[in-house]
Amino acid sequence: MTPELGVIEGFYGKPWSWDMREDQASFLKPRGYDFYLYAPKADAYLRKRWREDHPAAEADRLARMAAHCRALGMRFGVGLSPYEAYRDFGDEAQAAMARKLAFFDQVGVTDLAILFDDMKGDQPDLAAAQVRMAHWVGERTKATRLIVCPTVYTDDPMLQRVFGDTPPNYLEDLGAGLDPAIQVFWTGEEVCSREFSPGHLANVAERLRRKPLLWDNYPVNDGPAMSPYLYLRSFTGRPAAIGTHIAGHAINPSLQPTLFRIPALTLVESYARGEDYHYGEAFDRAAIETLGPELAALVRRHLNLLNDQGLDRISEQAPRMRERYAALDHPGAREVVDFLDGVWRVTREMMQAAEAAEALEAPTSS
Repeated sequence: MTPELGVIEGFYGKPWSWDMREDQASFLKPRGYDFYLYAPKADAYLRKRWREDHPAAEADRLARMAAHCRALGMRFGVGLSPYEAYRDFGDEAQAAMARKLAFFDQVGVTDLAILFDDMKGDQPDLAAAQVRMAHWVGERTKATRLIVCPTVYTDDPMLQRVFGDTPPNYLEDLGAGLDPAIQVFWTGEEVCSREFSPGHLANVAERLRRKPLLWDNYPVNDGPAMSPYLYLRSFTGRPAAIGTHIAGHAINPSLQPTLFRIPALTLVESYARGEDYHYGEAFDRAAIETLGPELAALVRRHLNLLNDQGLDRISEQAPRMRERYAALDHPGAREVVDFLDGVWRVTREMMQAAEAAEALEAPTSS
């Protein structure tokens, strides 16, 4: 069974252009992807500055993107991170949220995700507070699908080390309190899960009292640790058997919009072929469809260097590789050149500077 497939643009680093987003939707919809969720970390008006209106030009492009997806028959949504508003969701926060929801309705958003991830969880009534806020939003939005990302969205203990301990039975309480119609994101046993198993997902469904909506952090390559790698390999560790255990499968893409299409196409094939799926053959077919035969063969030749060894270990080969890709007139080749030049690299200093600027410009709640 193939679940509903989608893209969630939820990465750190250099954002895609609006033209590329529209082109991405046009490419992916006829190939099996049915929803696009816009939630880039670079959009401060969906994060710490969420109380502020989007600038007119950005608001217009959001509306155009929604209309473009609608014309394709593709759902379009946004992911809103109302930074810790659940800790004091009073009159001021409610008024700001009402304005934001009205804006999303005007834009034409069909899917609305309220993202409580990467925020403090040391609040005794955390689940109840988030349930109240989600239901408040659900009663006022015109979006036909509401999704929540919990503060704990994985079994990975890294979350609690970074953001603090959440109350006991947080997930169970959240699942019990949320309206059954609200979907819940889950990234698996890890933030970037190597695989998903039917047994694990059945356990999560029991805890949440609903099938989880997968937020799959592959092939995303943002952040200091992952941006030196170009994740191009086919999807593995996502057997078709998980399809009956999930509400949908959303993938967080790599920074490189054209090259991202290679693994994206292999996920469709993995579900379609089931036990007959061969990841090597799937890669070859997807690469040729995305890049054409000549460039696909070159990327196949360098797959280990780009995907597995990364920038810091291929300095000797990089100049010759760059020369080969620069000679080809294709957006995918230009993305490889930029990758080799370090254009896509995301450093810890860049992330800290962006977060500091966002916090400095964000108004404090009253």
